[in-house]
Amino acid sequence: MHYYNGMSGINRQDVVHVAKLANLSLENEEIDKFHSQLSDIVGYISELDEIDTSEVEPTSQCTGLENITRSDEIQPENVLQMEDALSGTENTHNGYFRVKAILRERKDK
Repeated sequence: MHYYNGMSGINRQDVVHVAKLANLSLENEEIDKFHSQLSDIVGYISELDEIDTSEVEPTSQCTGLENITRSDEIQPENVLQMEDALSGTENTHNGYFRVKAILRERKDK
């Protein structure tokens, strides 16, 4: 069943362009196949234009949920003091953990 009514504007060049953007190489029969499939999809979606939505209020979401946020306040009882954080190691320097380097300078400059 084809929903495409010839008005979608999808052509073979569009399929080739989309394939190129997706870094796909397509054979001619694949281009024909995807052209037909994309035309059907666009035609099917265009049927939604036939639905009367004049009395439907526009919305960006339909769940009715709202964002719940809290103020960004420091809660001293939840703050780990530096001495406590560093208490599990002897390998520190100027109040920071000392670790082996994981990044190296490039030699090919």
